[in-house]
Amino acid sequence: MSLPTDTLPAVADALGYLQHHLQELTECQNASEHVINNTLAGLTAQIQQLTQLMTGPAPAPTVTPPPVTTSPSPVNPPSPVPSAPTKQRTRPKLPSPPDFSGKQISGRAFLNSCMLYLHLAPEQFSCNEEKIFWTLAFFKDRRAARWSENLFHQEADTGIFPIQSWANFEQQFQSQFFLVNAEADAVNTLEGSVYYQENRTVDDYLDSFLTLVSDARYTDPRTLVVKFHRGLRMNIQSQIATMPFG
Repeated sequence: MSLPTDTLPAVADALGYLQHHLQELTECQNASEHVINNTLAGLTAQIQQLTQLMTGPAPAPTVTPPPVTTSPSPVNPPSPVPSAPTKQRTRPKLPSPPDFSGKQISGRAFLNSCMLYLHLAPEQFSCNEEKIFWTLAFFKDRRAARWSENLFHQEADTGIFPIQSWANFEQQFQSQFFLVNAEADAVNTLEGSVYYQENRTVDDYLDSFLTLVSDARYTDPRTLVVKFHRGLRMNIQSQIATMPFG
């Protein structure tokens, strides 16, 4: 069957369109296949690399070298710091007791000076005998010298020194060289006017008054104040009377 002539151009156009469309489809397919092939090639290469990593020899473990121990250098001990020399305590120079002649009026003062020295320098005496002999070294005159000489005569006769303790020495010294009636004499003095200040300073009067009070064994405060006030010079008494109190 033949086609009308007017349809031939239309068919030709249609065929041309179809051919062009088929060509575009073919190019797109070729391009898609090329992309797919490239993608497959890339994936294949990555798979091969992974396979090599999994099947290849394990990498040698990293061995950490042991720490190098170095022996510490010897430490020299610090040299000792020389200590500062300790300053020894210096003791004040003690005066020796005065020579004793045996007068009873000065017996107490002499014994007190000896005891003061013994208390301040006890390291100089190792025993009672040394204390006694040291004290007797000041018995250089009259009754004191005779009494000391008698003690050494007794030692020569018996082989033993007659006084063995310091307490015994004190007791015998007091019986020989202290005033026999010191208390009675002090009481009589304080009951009279011999102890008054007169021309002495107040300090000298006070020292003498305190010695009499100690010997008389006065302890009543009112008695002491009255007697001390009475013994002061009149001008001092007047000044005290006009002083405000309280």
